[in-house]
Amino acid sequence: MKRLLVLIFTLFAVTICLHAQDNNELLLARQYNQNGEFQKAADIYQRLYRQDNETYFFVYTESLINLKKYDEAESITKKIVRKHPEEPQYAILLGKIYNEQGHSDKANAVYEGLLKNLPANQAAISGLATQFYQAENTDFAIKILLKGRDILHNPEMFGTELISLYRLKRDKAAITNEYLNVLSVNPIYINQAQNAFGALYEGEADYDMLRTALLKRIQKDPQQVVFTSLLTWQYLQQKQYDQALNQALALNRRQANSNGSDIFELCQTLVANGAYDTAIRGYEYLIGKNAKTDDLYIPTKIELVNAKNLKITSGKYVQADLLGLEKDYTDLLSEFGKNAGTAFAMQRLANLQAFKLHKLNEAQKLLEEAVSITALRPQTLASCKLDLGDLYLINNQPWEATLTYSQVEKAFEGTPMAQEANYRNAKLSYYTGDFKWAKNQLKVLKAATSQLIANDALNLSLLIGDNLVADTAGKALKMYAHADLQIFKEEPAKALITLDSIDKKYPNNALADDILMAKARILIQQKNYAAAVVPLKQIVTEHQYDLWADDAVYMLGTIYEEQLNDKETAKSYYQKIITDYPGSIWIGDARKHFRILRGDKPDSSS
Repeated sequence: MKRLLVLIFTLFAVTICLHAQDNNELLLARQYNQNGEFQKAADIYQRLYRQDNETYFFVYTESLINLKKYDEAESITKKIVRKHPEEPQYAILLGKIYNEQGHSDKANAVYEGLLKNLPANQAAISGLATQFYQAENTDFAIKILLKGRDILHNPEMFGTELISLYRLKRDKAAITNEYLNVLSVNPIYINQAQNAFGALYEGEADYDMLRTALLKRIQKDPQQVVFTSLLTWQYLQQKQYDQALNQALALNRRQANSNGSDIFELCQTLVANGAYDTAIRGYEYLIGKNAKTDDLYIPTKIELVNAKNLKITSGKYVQADLLGLEKDYTDLLSEFGKNAGTAFAMQRLANLQAFKLHKLNEAQKLLEEAVSITALRPQTLASCKLDLGDLYLINNQPWEATLTYSQVEKAFEGTPMAQEANYRNAKLSYYTGDFKWAKNQLKVLKAATSQLIANDALNLSLLIGDNLVADTAGKALKMYAHADLQIFKEEPAKALITLDSIDKKYPNNALADDILMAKARILIQQKNYAAAVVPLKQIVTEHQYDLWADDAVYMLGTIYEEQLNDKETAKSYYQKIITDYPGSIWIGDARKHFRILRGDKPDSSS
């Protein structure tokens, strides 16, 4: 018995040693392959193959292919195919050898044989397709899956696998068709499909292809909601906003139980894209559809007036437009009252009255009412308080303003909201000529988590510091700060008079580029973009190393892109930010805009 145990143990030890030796040789052969020493690798694989021809078959055959010893590779592969006709991976390898030899007809005959004998088994079909994919034969992997559909009588099967294979071939039409197949069974994948199309499509022709495919599907199955939703998305991508809304409305009318939340969300998207007229039409549809007791009725009313607000204030308007908008807000508050649900409308109306209609006392009273509403959400309360602080500031009540800002800062300590309150407090000190106190507050904000606040704080701090060097009393700077406050109050005529008086009263001051930037801001505020270009270009050419240089360059880029529709000139200014101002806060945005204008495709992984 002891001898038997010794023998078993000895055999076991020998087996382990041989296995370890084989592993070492495999590692050595792999290293030879990586170094391009294919013959040395093949010698090792041949030795291992002779010990166990099935275990080491694939590595040995691949080594023969590397050495272009196709006849030998073909010979041993045919033998194992005859031995294991039920194992398709050997036939696939034989086909690969034929292709390497240039005998594509023989390879196709082998592959067609596998295709012809495809079993009616989902797992077997999927496995065979995977083997073709691993053998870098995408075309036959696709053929296997398509034939599998026919055999299994399921036209939606293998959709996700086919999408992956078609993506390798960048076959946009096939990917589109497969995603629509998948969506017909699993509508929950609509966001994934949208992301894929957004990354894959390169222009109008691709979206037109999607629209054609969707219209065919909708005609065939009008009850399939996912295709109508995707068609709405497609129209949005092509900025065909009216068609997007029309499609959504048509779908909504067919859904008797829908409360219109999809229309509401679409209208918010339309507003974000500046399609105010279309959004207004959508909101008006919802108001006509929903009863006053519906959850969406009040939000829709508020958003309708807000859309009208943005439409009017984003373009050129006359006093009658503003008064009509004011009436819309007051009517809304009369209908629904002043409460937590309408506080946002109160805030918008107050800002309209303060900055556009200059009804400061009415605006202040309205915001004081808003902040006294007990059920307000903390964020809404803080936002209303910040705006109320601004009202106190421009209504000559600086002590009330700083007290209100400080309340927000204390309530939201350590948050971006607190930093915003702190920045407004610093601006108040600047406007009122208390430059030393303003600089002390701005020091802290240079490290703000909000990059925009940090940049604004840095710019204001530099503006104060640079101008107090030559003029310790800050007389010219006080005039400039007063003009800045007039710009904030949207009193452009008064601001221009103040700015033009600075050089006359205090010649040789250090505010030349600051005055140019202030004038540009006034012109932008007045929607006079063509005129705003002039002072901005003057900053770029005459003050390229001063405080506002990178801001002026970026502003020129956005004006030419978004307002003057001159994409090439816009691109040149974005490029200038990238090359001349790599440390600018605008560098990331400039790169993004530049790439879009250049026609770069978005990263498909995003």
